[in-house]
Amino acid sequence: MFPQIKGKVTRQAHVGIPQGTYEEEHARRGFFGRTSHLYHLHPPTAWVRVEGPLRPRLFLGDRVTPGDLMDPRGTPATLLENDDAVVLISRRSQPMPFYVRNADGDEVHFIHRGRGRLETDYGPLAYEPGDYLWLPKGTTYRVLPEAADQFILITEAREFVLPDRGLMGQHAFIDPAMLVTPDPDPHAETGGEWEVRVKRDRQWTAFFYRHHPLDVVGWKGELMPVKLSVRDLRPVVSARYHMPPTVHATFYSDPCTICTFAPRPFESDPEAQRLPFFHRNIDYDELLFYHAGEFMSRHGVGPGAFTLHPQGIHHGPHPKAFETITQRDSTNEVAVLVETARPLRLTAEAEKAEDPAYATSWSQP
Repeated sequence: MFPQIKGKVTRQAHVGIPQGTYEEEHARRGFFGRTSHLYHLHPPTAWVRVEGPLRPRLFLGDRVTPGDLMDPRGTPATLLENDDAVVLISRRSQPMPFYVRNADGDEVHFIHRGRGRLETDYGPLAYEPGDYLWLPKGTTYRVLPEAADQFILITEAREFVLPDRGLMGQHAFIDPAMLVTPDPDPHAETGGEWEVRVKRDRQWTAFFYRHHPLDVVGWKGELMPVKLSVRDLRPVVSARYHMPPTVHATFYSDPCTICTFAPRPFESDPEAQRLPFFHRNIDYDELLFYHAGEFMSRHGVGPGAFTLHPQGIHHGPHPKAFETITQRDSTNEVAVLVETARPLRLTAEAEKAEDPAYATSWSQP
C-alpha cells in the first residue's frame, strides 16, 4: 500500500492543520500499523447522546473498597480484566499476615499513595508514591505498609519486558542503571507456621511451611523484582512534532503495554499540535490512571481516577482542553496508561465506582 492525498489536508501529520478542521488519526496496531489522517469540520468526539454499552467511562478510585482495606487477610479488588490482563486496586491498611506467589503472570504495582516495604524472596524494596514495583511471575512477596492511607494500582499480564528503544538507544526515557534491585535479607526462623498463597488460573491455594519462606541467602541472574521511579523518567519530546503515546512505553507485554506520562515541555513550534490528536481506538482498549498534576488533554478529572476508552470509539482531547493548552508551556501530569489488545470487562467494583456523566462530557457546549 502507498499513501494517497485527497482534498484539504496538511502533508505533515499534526503540523499546520488546516484552519477550521480537526485532525483524526485512523490507524491499525495502535500507532505502528497502516495509518490515514482525516480532517473533520467537527470534533469526532462531539456526540450528544450514547445508547448502548460502548462508551468512554470514568471511575473514581477512592470509591473502590478492596477486601484488604479493612481486613489484613483480604485481597485487592479487581477493577477490569480480560483473558490477557487484570487491573486491580489495593488499599491495604495493615501488613499482610501471609505471602503471595502469582503463577498466572508478572505483576506491576504502581504506588499512588502510601509508603512501605515490599518483602520478596530476593530481598526487600522500600516504596513511596510514584514508584513502580515490577514482580516477575512466581515471585514470593508480601506488602508491609507504613501507614493506613495506601493506594496501589496493580496490573497483571503474562510477562513484561522493558521496551526496545530502537534507534533512540538503550538509555532513552530511562537508563537501566536507574533501576533498583533488592539485596538478600534471609530469614532463618523455624518452628512457626508461614502461609504462602499461590494464584494459578485465577484461583488461590494456600501452602503452609514450618520455616520462613524468605530464607534466600543469595541470588544471581536476570529475573528479579525491580523498582522504577517516575521521578527518574526522561520523556522523549520534540519541539516541532507531537509524539505518539508509544514513546512513553515503560513495560511491554505482547497483549498489554504500560506507558507513563511524566512532566515534560510542550511543543514550541507555533504550527505543531500540542494536544494529543484525535484517533480511533480500533485495536486497543485504553485505561488511563491519573496520579498527579493536571492532565493536559482532560478537564475535571483528578488524581486517583481512571478513564476507559474502549475499542471502536473516537478518543482525543476534552473540549475545554483546547482553551487551556495555550496558557502553559509544559505539563506537570503523571499518569499511567494501560493498553490491552482484548476488550476489558468491568467488574462490580468498577460499576460501583463509575461516574456516568463522563460519557457526555465530550459534547460541545
